[in-house]
Amino acid sequence: MLRKFALHSILAVATFVSVAFSGIHVAQANALGFGKYGTCESAHIHREITRRFRTLEFNVLHAGLKIEDIFEVRENGFNYTPRTEVQLIARRFCQGRVSMNDGKTRSIWFLIERGQGFAGVGYNVEFCIAGLDPWHIYGAYCRSVR
Repeated sequence: MLRKFALHSILAVATFVSVAFSGIHVAQANALGFGKYGTCESAHIHREITRRFRTLEFNVLHAGLKIEDIFEVRENGFNYTPRTEVQLIARRFCQGRVSMNDGKTRSIWFLIERGQGFAGVGYNVEFCIAGLDPWHIYGAYCRSVR
């Protein structure tokens, strides 16, 4: 009975912490360790997305597409998950628009994971562009990175 109570208490605290940090601002997130390179608007993150899309295009899509610009980027504040004892990876969920060389503008969703780069150093970026995930790696309609 005591173990069940302890588990429920931990889950309640974890839920409270995630709700409390859901509207976190960039300055506060920077204080938590994301820094200027880990924000949704960071040019470093946008370059990484563009570089990885070129690899995706070359190896999978073969449609001759290129990302020309990433714009209207904002953080999905309700999805920010800070690093806690329960959630060991801090994640920032972002969304925006991309203009492609085919003249179309598509929606993009991406997440930034702190401490998930090579050998646990730096950031990992996962992204999904609407209509360009033919194998549904990120689920239907890019659900897992929204």
